[in-house]
Amino acid sequence: MNDKGLIENIRDRPGMYGLDGTYYPTAMLVLGIDLGTSGRLLDGFREWLLARKGEESSFMWMLLVLEDAFPGTGIHHWKSLTENQQQPAVDHLFALLIEFLTEREAD
Repeated sequence: MNDKGLIENIRDRPGMYGLDGTYYPTAMLVLGIDLGTSGRLLDGFREWLLARKGEESSFMWMLLVLEDAFPGTGIHHWKSLTENQQQPAVDHLFALLIEFLTEREAD
């Protein structure tokens, strides 16, 4: 299974991976997979997010995803998410990852 297929599988079957639809555990699983692949999974993801944004930031990818998901809201940390924002944040993370991996595989 390639990286994109793995992320799609996690998105489609989150319970199988112990996920409950909240952002932080989902991001930590993605980070763990990245660490397990010696940084291959997310190689270039932060830079890709910044290029999409068109500006520099010192934020790590987990926070950049939240800024992208909720622009102009001042949400810069997963602790700021309400219960109603958790699943949209998770969905946005998966959408961005799949878009990134699709572009990377095409190159």
